[in-house]
Amino acid sequence: MRAGAGQRTTLAMVAEAAGVSLPTASKVLNGRGDVAAATRSRVEKAVRELGYVPASGRRNANQNRIVDLVFDDLVSPYSLEVLRGVTQAGAEAGVDVVVGRAPTGKAAEAASWAGKLRTGGREGLIVVTSELSLEQVEAFAKAGIALVVIDPLNLPRVEVTSVGATNWSGGLAATEHLLSLGHRRIAFAGGPRQASCARARLHGYRAALEKAGVAADDSLVLHGAFGYPDGLEMGGRLLDLSRRPTAVFAASDATAVGVMEAARRRGLRVPQDLSVVGFDDTILATLATPALTVVRQPLPDMGRVALRTLLRLIDGESLDSHHVELATKLVVRDSTAAIS
Repeated sequence: MRAGAGQRTTLAMVAEAAGVSLPTASKVLNGRGDVAAATRSRVEKAVRELGYVPASGRRNANQNRIVDLVFDDLVSPYSLEVLRGVTQAGAEAGVDVVVGRAPTGKAAEAASWAGKLRTGGREGLIVVTSELSLEQVEAFAKAGIALVVIDPLNLPRVEVTSVGATNWSGGLAATEHLLSLGHRRIAFAGGPRQASCARARLHGYRAALEKAGVAADDSLVLHGAFGYPDGLEMGGRLLDLSRRPTAVFAASDATAVGVMEAARRRGLRVPQDLSVVGFDDTILATLATPALTVVRQPLPDMGRVALRTLLRLIDGESLDSHHVELATKLVVRDSTAAIS
C-alpha cells in the first residue's frame, strides 16, 4: 500500500510494506530493543522508502524546536558550564533543550537511538565528551537529525561538526608557564588516550619542552579519565617515582585537584614542593586550596556556539568550517611557583 497524491503515509502502511504487525512497527519506531534485527531492518527500510514521518515528529508553527543535549558525565563542573551556555542560547533562540546522559547498551545502538530521537520530535543532537560510532553518525544522518559534538573523544567522520578550544595552544601555554618558573621535570597527567582534545594538550606540552631544549621523559606522561579519581591515582604514581616531578600539568581541573590531594597525602605542599596547572577553569579552580592556576577554555561560549551551529545545520545552511576552536587563556593563581 502506498500513499496517493496528497495522502500522508501512515504507520499501518509501513507495517504492511514491511510484512509485520502494527504493534511491531510501533516498537521499532519507538526504539524498543525486543525486536529481531531482521524485522527491525525491514521496518526501517519501509520507513525510508515510504518517507514516513511519525506524527510526534512533526512540529507545527506554534511549537518550539526541540534538541537533545547529552553528556558522558552529567554532573561534573565541566558539564555544568557547557550546559549553561547551551541552555542560554536555546532560550534566546526559542529552542527547547532536553538534557540527559549519553545512552549505553541497547539504547545506544544506532537505529534505536536515532529512532527514539526522531519519534520524539528532536531536530538536532549535541553530544559532549562522548564517543560516537560511525554507525551512530550515519543513523542520525539518515533520520534527518543534525549533529554537533563538543570536545569529542573521537570523530568517526571528518565531516562531523565539532566545537572545542585551542587545546594545543593551551597545552603549550601551561607548560611554558612552568618552564618560566624554572621547572624542568614537568609531568603530564592527561586524559583518555583516544580523546582528540587530550592528545592536542599533550602535543602542546611536548612542543613547549622541545622548544626549551628539555628532553621528554615518557615516565612523566600518564593517561586517565578526566576526573578526580584518576587524577589522584596518576598523581600518586608520579610522586612515588624515585625522581619525582617538581610540576604537573593536568589535563582538567578535576584531574589537577586529584593530583593536589595525592601531594597532600605525601606531605608535599602546593606550590612550595609541587606546582600544578589545571585545564578548564571551572568552579573547582577557585574552590581549590590553593586556588588553581589553569588554562581557561570558554566552556559556556562553546555551548552557545554549539547550539547556534546546530540550528544552522537544521536550517540547511552550509558551514565555513566543520571544526570550530575557541581561544584558551592562561590564568595564573596560587598553585604554581618558582622552583625552590
